[in-house]
Amino acid sequence: MLRGDKVGLRARHEDDIPVLRAELYDDVVNASRAEGGPWRPVTPGSKDPRLVVDDTEQGHVPFSVVELAGGTLVGTATLWGIDHHNRSAHIGLGLLPAARGKGYGTDVVAVLCHYGFVVRGLHRLGIETLSDNAAMLRSAERNGFVREGVLRSSAWVMGEFMDEVLLGLLAQDWKTDRH
Repeated sequence: MLRGDKVGLRARHEDDIPVLRAELYDDVVNASRAEGGPWRPVTPGSKDPRLVVDDTEQGHVPFSVVELAGGTLVGTATLWGIDHHNRSAHIGLGLLPAARGKGYGTDVVAVLCHYGFVVRGLHRLGIETLSDNAAMLRSAERNGFVREGVLRSSAWVMGEFMDEVLLGLLAQDWKTDRH
């Protein structure tokens, strides 16, 4: 397990999937804001490709996020779009509603940075988020990410186009003592 100050990132357990599905992906508004495509229901008992781990997939590393103080599942985190040639990747996370507003997001970003830069030897990490996602923007910037641009009206979310903010962090600019 990778450990931060408040959370740990561990392998996805089978019993995590129903909780993550119910609290993150069955919520139409939340899922529509987090996914790049339209929300659609997933048949109960079927394999949800957003949550099932394929250990042979080299460009995508999913984690379950747990509180260190008790091991309670609080969300999901991902290093995705891993480009081995350019030594870059993207990070993403989703916290369960009850876990939001507790500083876990900032800690998750810090742990994902450690994993990307120290464990994987990457040079650059990126984050793309909706412009009104203040919590993600704050978590990223607290970890040293810099706003690199805005994709105007690039995301169709629940009946309207929204801007997306692009943030980046280079290994040499990352400070391990940020969190």
